[in-house]
Formats: sequence, C-alpha cells, structure tokens
Amino acid sequence: MPEAVLEARGVTAGYVPDLPILHEVSLVAHPAQITLIIGPNGAGKSTLIKAIAGLLPVSAGQITFGGADITHIRTDQLAARGIAYVPQTDNIFRSLTIRQNLDLALRRAGAGAPARLARLLEQFPALADKQRDKAGTLSGGQRQFLAIAMALATAPKLILMDEPSAGLSPKAAQEVLEHARTLTRSGVSILLVEQNVNQALRLADHCFILAEGRNQIDGPADALLNNKVVGEIYLGARRMGAA
Repeated sequence: MPEAVLEARGVTAGYVPDLPILHEVSLVAHPAQITLIIGPNGAGKSTLIKAIAGLLPVSAGQITFGGADITHIRTDQLAARGIAYVPQTDNIFRSLTIRQNLDLALRRAGAGAPARLARLLEQFPALADKQRDKAGTLSGGQRQFLAIAMALATAPKLILMDEPSAGLSPKAAQEVLEHARTLTRSGVSILLVEQNVNQALRLADHCFILAEGRNQIDGPADALLNNKVVGEIYLGARRMGAA
C-alpha cells in the first residue's frame, strides 16, 4: 500500500470546543484513490471534512497531509498546501459568469493561468459552451462541475468533497461521482463525504463508516457494498466504539 496522502488520528472536533461531535475519529486516504466517508444522518461526516479543511476547531488528535501536520491549518492556506475543498453549498459565485468564477480560481496561477484555463474548459465542455452565462443559471449538476473545476484550478493533490451529489437528479449525481473517479486517474486523491451510498461504494476504493461521531467499520468499498453490518449501522441496530 502506498504511503498515505492524508491521515487523521484520534480527531476530536466540533463547532464548540467543549461540545465535540467527533470522538477520536481516525482515517487514512491514499494517493490517487477515492476515500469515502458514509454514515447515517448526524454521524459527523461533514464535521470531519470541515475539521480537515480548517473550518472547525480540533480539540484533540492530529491531521497530517503528506506527512506534515495540518491539524490547525487555516482554510485560506489549503491551496498552497495542495488541498482543495468543495463544500456542499455556496461553492460557486452565482452572480458572476462561469468565466469570472474560473478566473477567480486561477488568480494565483500566474503566467500558467491561460493554459490551465484551456485544460479546464477541455475537461468540462459543458462549461466551455456557457462561459458568458451567469453561474446561477446552471443546472445543479453543472454547478457542481463548475465547483470541481474551480477546485482543480489550484492543481491540488487532494480534493475534499462534501456531498457533491446532494439535491441532484440520479443522472446528474452519477455523472458527478463518475467524474470524481476520473480525476483519480490523473493522480488526484479524493476524500468524499456522500449520502448516495450505493453509487459511491461502487466507485470508491476504501470506505470509512461513522455513526454518532465515532469510527464504526472500514474496508475496501466493494467489500462493504453488500455487508449486512453496514445496513445495521444505518438502521441503528449496531454501533461500535461507543463509550
């Protein structure tokens, strides 16, 4: 197994330091793979990805990226470290055009911005045809593609995606998740929080399941697809690691 690109060890975190939602959660993400985080509502999935992105305080534990400690990284420092974050909502500027959104994302690319823009437009042809349109006029799936394109503008090694298929039609959700799979073929690692469990398990490499802010089970995604314990965790009949 290649060296981890991201590792969380015993992370305790929440919106208020003395009221944690996560309790000693650990995970490992490997290069050029989709590492999936799933669990029932209130499991702490989005809390974990926000803690990694520096949006929530971590009161215990450690997060490393490429071996370097990023436990208390500021969100505005993510891109410089090679990490991009795609939140579930408010991930584009709706009042700006598609081109303006991309130009903002490329503002630190310097002389390489035109070539990088050309690659992004080639990768997302639906956006290339609508460059002058306001981003707010895009369909849900197209908005998510724009958000992913903006994340790719920083040439990240790791993209944190928080429920990218939420609110999308089944077809659009499948397209977004399949594109995440495509990205790994170019060497990008994906840490994915997703409620679309069956589709995500079919595309992911490894999966971590949380419930009540704690690790439950993890393993190869395809092995968990028909694991009855996964269903028990979602239905509340099985909990592991609870105090």
